[in-house]
Order: sequence, then structure tokens, then C-alpha cells
Amino acid sequence: MICTSMYSIIDGLFISNFAGKTAFAAVNLILPVAMGVGAIGFMIGSGGSAIVAKTLGEGKKEKANEYFSMLIFTALIGATILSIFGFIFIRQICMALGARGQLLEYASTYGRIMFVSQPMFMMQTIFYNFFITAEKPSYSLRMSLISGVINIVFDYLFIGVMHYGVAGAAVATAMGEYVGGLVPLIYFARKNNSSRLRLVKPVWRKDILLKTCLNGSSEFMTNASSSVVNMLYNTQLMRLAGADGVAAYGVIMYANFIFAAIYLGYSMGSAPITSYNYGAGNHSELKNMLKKSLSLIAVTGVCLTLISEFFAHPLINIFVGYDADLFAMTLHGFRLYAFVFLINGVNIWASSFFTALNNGIVSGMIAFLRTLLFQIGCIMLLPILLGLNGIWMGVVVAEMLTLIVTIYFLRSRRKVYHY
Repeated sequence: MICTSMYSIIDGLFISNFAGKTAFAAVNLILPVAMGVGAIGFMIGSGGSAIVAKTLGEGKKEKANEYFSMLIFTALIGATILSIFGFIFIRQICMALGARGQLLEYASTYGRIMFVSQPMFMMQTIFYNFFITAEKPSYSLRMSLISGVINIVFDYLFIGVMHYGVAGAAVATAMGEYVGGLVPLIYFARKNNSSRLRLVKPVWRKDILLKTCLNGSSEFMTNASSSVVNMLYNTQLMRLAGADGVAAYGVIMYANFIFAAIYLGYSMGSAPITSYNYGAGNHSELKNMLKKSLSLIAVTGVCLTLISEFFAHPLINIFVGYDADLFAMTLHGFRLYAFVFLINGVNIWASSFFTALNNGIVSGMIAFLRTLLFQIGCIMLLPILLGLNGIWMGVVVAEMLTLIVTIYFLRSRRKVYHY
């Protein structure tokens, strides 16, 4: 997940330093749209892997392969249809987000190329989950590293050397996504792929697809609503601070991508283990997963917050050190925002934990409150009271409110699942 988050960060790093802050703001304006569409991949990957892992735990390998194959082919077809619509209407989407003039041209260019690779990005996110379910987590890491290196190398060539700007950044990202999506597809299509899963003739099961969507609704809600919220952030920032505000928020989000990826990666990695032991009725291992996970996340949260505060200055300097006013705004905002890393790990993991237990309702409730309801309320109300500081503190307050709900669900459901 850290490698995946590097795609956007490397793009932003090269664009900001070689193409300027307008191009940088344009990419940050359109990026939430791509992540919103990609949320379907997270939904199918997390929700589907929970069902497939539980089915494997019950000893039904053939059924597990049938479910796996149906979900992959359904996702590929759906992603292709969505990408066609996005490619056609990208300019209208950018205008609806408030882009005008040069900002509109940059955002449209990046978005159009981005939608060409969107099906492969969705495949990539789905296979990250299923590699773990197939007991090949190292393959997931390898694909992330290979895709990331391709992205970095061609970012340097297309932006730093050839000066293709946002178009070069988009093409480099697309190349990495095609490798990350196609290679696993070929791997699982092989009959003797040495894993517990392979693609077979899909058998349409409407009930399994619906259950997958329900199970993965929290992951869909997390990613889709994050995209909506990011668009709302950008709208508020355009009103309060102009394009500089959008650029500053973009830098903060890049740091958030990395730190949130640690929590997301752990949650995705541990979920199939939880699902398997739940399917096998192994309650002692469920208790073990809960205890170790909460301990790891608590320690990690303290470490990440300290790292954020101590290294904020050099980190932000890499992106916007060329503009003193923008640097000052970003540094101040990041130091307020960084307190979120103390809290959000527990909420991210708990939502994934209930998905793994095949309880999409509780998982979705945590995600809905965390990423949509509480955040929208904070973004709309806090700037009235605190001005620009209200924008930076909005997500911290939203996560604190969500933590109260998360603790309630963990306590109230402990006798149901025996964790």
C-alpha cells in the first residue's frame, strides 16, 4: 500500500518542481475523482477476499475459485464501462470542480490519460487483497515495487528530462498501473500458479456479488467518500485561500497517503487471516488478532505523529520550497493535521476487522461516519469558527468522534464473534 501511494506522490513531486504550482494544483483537483472510481476496486477486493477466505477456511476450494473468478471478471467489465464515461466527460467534471483557464487544461489532460488506465488500477487494488488470500503476500509486494519503479523512472524521463508536464506524469502512472494490473491477471489465469486461487470459468452468483458489495461497503465508503470530502476540501480552500490552498492541501494529502497506507496495508494483510479463522471457528486466534492489532496500531500511531511533527519542515520543503508563502501555509496546516495519525489507525483497522468478520453493516457504519458524515460536518462548521485552521483540524475532530463509535462496536460485538 505504501508503494501504491507513491504513484501520486512521485507525480506530485515532479510536477510541483518541474511544471509549477498551477499544474500541481490541477493534479490534486482531479485526483479525488480517480480515487472515487477506484473505490469499487477496494470494495470488491476487501469484500470478496473476506468471502473467498472464509470459503477456503470451510474447506470449499472449488467454490472459492468460482467466487474469485466471477468477482474479477465482473470488476473488469464494470471498470471499463466507468472509464469510458470518465474519458468522455472529463472536461465537464473538471469544470464542475471549479477548474478554469490553465487549471482546467492541466486537470483535463491528466484526467483523460488517467481514465485510460483506470481498469488496471482497479485490478491492481483487487489483486492486492487476493494475493494475501491466496497465501502469496510477497507477490503483492513485488508487483507494488515493480509498478512503483516503472512509475518513478518514467516520471523522471517524461517530466524531468523531456518536460512533458502533467501529460508525462499521467502516462508514467498509467504504465505502472498496467503492469500492476495485467501481470497478476496473467498469473491467476495459469492453471499451475502455485497459489490457493486461480481463475476458472466464472459461475454467476448474484447473492455472492451482493454479499461482496455489502462486506466491502466500508472500504467503498472510505475511498468514495474520501474523494467527495477531498473535493469539498478543495472547494472550501479555493474560497478561503485560492489555488495555493489547494496546493497546500495536496502536499498534506501526500504525507497522509503514506501514513494511512501503513494502517490500510496492515488492515488488508490481517483481514484474510481473520476471515479464515472466523470460518474455521478458531476463537483463540481471533482474540490474538484483536490484542496484537490494537497494540501495534497504538504504538505506530504515536511514532507516526512524532515523525510528522519533527520532519514536517524538510518534507514540505521537497514539494513547495520554491514558494515561501505556500511553504508557510502548508507547514502550519500539516502540523495541525498530523494529530490525526494518533487516532485514525484504530478506526481504519476496526472497519476492516468487521469486514473480515463478514459484518458489512457495522463496518460500513464506521466508515460512513468516519469518512463522510463527521468530516462533512466538520469541514462546513469549523471554518466558520476557526477560519483556515478549521480546515486543517476538521479531520482530527471527525476521527475523534468516530473513535467513540468504534469503541462502542468493538465492545458490544465481542460476545457475538468471541474475539
